[in-house]
Amino acid sequence: MNALTQTPIDMQAIPRRVRPYEKTQQPTPLLLRALLGRNLAPSQEEFDAVVGALWSGDPEMDALVDWMMEFGAREGRALFETAITEGLAAVKDCPEPLRNFIRKVEKRPSWVDFDLIEEGARFIHATGMTAPYVLRDLALMGGYLLSGFNQSLVLTGALNKGASQRVAETGKWWVDCTEIGGLQRFGPGFRATLHVRMVHSLVRRNLNRREDWDSGEWGMPLSQVDMVATYLGFCVVMLGGLRKLGVPVTPRESKAVMHLWKYASWLMGVEDRWLVDTESQGIVLLHHTLMTQSRPDETSKELGKALAVEPLERHFNHLEGLQRRLAYEKHLSVSRYFLNKEKMAQLGLPESTLPWYPVATLVPRFVGHVTQRYNPVLRRRQERRGRRDQLDVLNQMFGKAEQGIIRPDAKHPGYV
Repeated sequence: MNALTQTPIDMQAIPRRVRPYEKTQQPTPLLLRALLGRNLAPSQEEFDAVVGALWSGDPEMDALVDWMMEFGAREGRALFETAITEGLAAVKDCPEPLRNFIRKVEKRPSWVDFDLIEEGARFIHATGMTAPYVLRDLALMGGYLLSGFNQSLVLTGALNKGASQRVAETGKWWVDCTEIGGLQRFGPGFRATLHVRMVHSLVRRNLNRREDWDSGEWGMPLSQVDMVATYLGFCVVMLGGLRKLGVPVTPRESKAVMHLWKYASWLMGVEDRWLVDTESQGIVLLHHTLMTQSRPDETSKELGKALAVEPLERHFNHLEGLQRRLAYEKHLSVSRYFLNKEKMAQLGLPESTLPWYPVATLVPRFVGHVTQRYNPVLRRRQERRGRRDQLDVLNQMFGKAEQGIIRPDAKHPGYV
């Protein structure tokens, strides 16, 4: 029995990163309570469930990775990649553990609605660069303030060393998931998500065996709580940030985006009990996951600074130095739009930064989105142009390098 399957320390233990229950019982503003239909504060049962999930990883993938290690790491990963890319028929004499896992993920839940997922993808396309700005400069950068998330990133060197590559790889996965048909069985998002899920399990296995991983402080590496908070960042945080940047979101669009990421996160190994259908449910659940997070520390600065300078390594065809500097300043200004001076300082970012870019583009962006909303021709044009902009930035991040997602090899020692 390995470190992932035996009981870690004490299942009833509360990792030190968790805030005491009493401190989570803050009153909810009346307007927010009316919008959500409940208080933000967790009940004792909800609190206990979230704390317990700090000790839970991804049992099904973790068991498959255990099998891979016994079968032969290189050979097992090769069979896994063939199975997710070409299907079980391409794996001669497929071993039972792999066959059972693939069959389960191929049997999509009855609630999956691909028409609704496509609506969510088209809406994301239409947002152009606004969605990536929110995800990068609010969800990711702001997430570094919650130091409980940061430990696995720092110990594996995943974002503080080679931040540009990691951000590009995450962007590639996001693009794959939001392609039309991307989450269908052999779509790029389906394949990429299962690949990333396997890599996460390798990271979990690696960190759980390291002496410098403090389970009493952090719980399980890449726990269900961490995965849930990340999942909600791609939908709940993104939707809220879009509105603040002048992109109107209808209830139907919100539902579609939530559904897209619900299925993507199911494929990623998030347990059914944490998957939500509505934005309001997601806001409550996100709030509950945040109560397990520690305050900013030195890891917040380390990761924040590394992410901030990522645009200075992008690739442009013309005036590269100038365009790199402009991209750097734009991203800093978007972070400042969402984060106050204190939070900027906690992330090691310049406190003097002004939110000039989002302020200057807010009204034109709002007018543009409202105008095309009622004209199908303009809407389709916006979707095409928006997606092209998203792909252009991905090209800037990768340059001439092959576009792909992270590979567990010698270049990524944290993942083997």
